[in-house]
Amino acid sequence: MVTNPQPNYTSPQEYLEGEKTSQIKHEYIDGEVYAMAGASDAHVTLTGNLYMLLRNHHRGSGSRVYMADMKVQVEEINRYFYPDVMGTCDTRDQGTDYFKSHPCLIIEVLSDSTEGFDRGKKFQDYSYLPSLQEYVLVSQDRMYVECFRKNEKGRWELFRFAAGETIEFDSINFRCDIAAIYEEVKIS
Repeated sequence: MVTNPQPNYTSPQEYLEGEKTSQIKHEYIDGEVYAMAGASDAHVTLTGNLYMLLRNHHRGSGSRVYMADMKVQVEEINRYFYPDVMGTCDTRDQGTDYFKSHPCLIIEVLSDSTEGFDRGKKFQDYSYLPSLQEYVLVSQDRMYVECFRKNEKGRWELFRFAAGETIEFDSINFRCDIAAIYEEVKIS
């Protein structure tokens, strides 16, 4: 028996084609398409700082870093998201132009409107990615970063970084002073 999809159902293929020409970005969850809101100065600056630091670190290595406009596909549960920053060292990701499926690092800059989703359901959805080794949440109102790192048993461990500390992203062998990430960000 064939079931009919929901009336507002959008196939993954329709979604991906629509995103190529859309004036705004959308995330995709089980056939539903959700428009994304704009971001604050702090959010954009943090994202840019992280991208530049990670991009410079990986220059010439074969690993790639993306920010804001590259989707991640969570195929097992039919999802597409736009992480703020994502890193992949998997050669399979070189074969896709509009999304990546094998990131080892995903970073989300928290905002009041998305923090609950980023901490909860989105993290749960990202955890379906076998390649994901670290999921990072960056506060935009204080110098504070949380890194959820998958241990050798496949369990997520939390590492917190605050002012004066060195951040470590083991998945990509990256270290820097937290102040570099917060350069030119006004902290309340």
